[in-house]
Amino acid sequence: MPLSTPTGRPPLLRAEPGRAPEAWSAEHRDELRAAVAEHGSLLVRGLGLSDPGSTAAVLTRLADSLMPDREPFAPRRSYTDGVYSSSKWPPNQQMCMHHEMSYALEFPALLLFACLEAPASGGATALADSQAVFDALPPELTGRFEREGWVLTRTYHDEIGASVAEAFGTDDRTAIERYCRAQAIDFAWQPDGSLRTRQHRGAVLDHPGNGRRCWFNQVAFLSEWTMEPEVREYLVDVYGPDGLPFNTRFGNGDPLDEDVVRTINKVYETHTVREPWRSGDLLLVDNIRTAHSREPFEGPREVLAALADPVRRADREVRTP
Repeated sequence: MPLSTPTGRPPLLRAEPGRAPEAWSAEHRDELRAAVAEHGSLLVRGLGLSDPGSTAAVLTRLADSLMPDREPFAPRRSYTDGVYSSSKWPPNQQMCMHHEMSYALEFPALLLFACLEAPASGGATALADSQAVFDALPPELTGRFEREGWVLTRTYHDEIGASVAEAFGTDDRTAIERYCRAQAIDFAWQPDGSLRTRQHRGAVLDHPGNGRRCWFNQVAFLSEWTMEPEVREYLVDVYGPDGLPFNTRFGNGDPLDEDVVRTINKVYETHTVREPWRSGDLLLVDNIRTAHSREPFEGPREVLAALADPVRRADREVRTP
């Protein structure tokens, strides 16, 4: 299969015209997965994906196994087990670089995205090599995160982000508490009935394929400092500084200052590659080696996502305070 690697764009493969997507994907499955293993991502163009049913079948066939979306930050529509809509995030706001479910004990090793309808403008799923990002970040910063990990705090509100029921698949307190204990998540029910959680995770992983260190976390994306200033000010005013829907800290509990988050996002941007979606595109992403984002857009946009090939953190990657 002829694969091109244009500068500033993800590796690109053009599918043979006239082939049924399911048949073509089944025939080239091993080659597609090998290309992702080598390059960290792969964009397949010309496959002609157009409806959720057949697209879900393609994504399922390309994966070894699919997994549910656990503890999401924004609701998704479920098409079938393991295949979802993209997160419902305001179209005029950037969804910054992150690794899917990097705050969880179990996360997908492979992400599959399919564009059924490309937006009129913007909306790219941009990518960044987490190995290069790790190497480019200041050593004193990566060293601290390697030693301490990172802390994610969340407060679940019905008015913003994913609700408790959407994040945990139930509103039964006993079931939620059982899940949190099993997943090493500290939790506390607030007087108003909302739920506040705290989880401590490793911030850097060794890639299972090549052993290189990967910057694997959502420290910058889920920080208060990545929010638009007016959004942050509004949320602090409404919920208080400790009641933000999400926030991140150093592993010892120290707050992050704005300069740290700005440094991380600047390095991400330096290593970002992007290609505007075209309707029918398929994108495969190594979730450990490659971070992804979603850029602001105008017009309708329909992108399906599958979370594939779950990996569980090693014991040494599960941090405790």
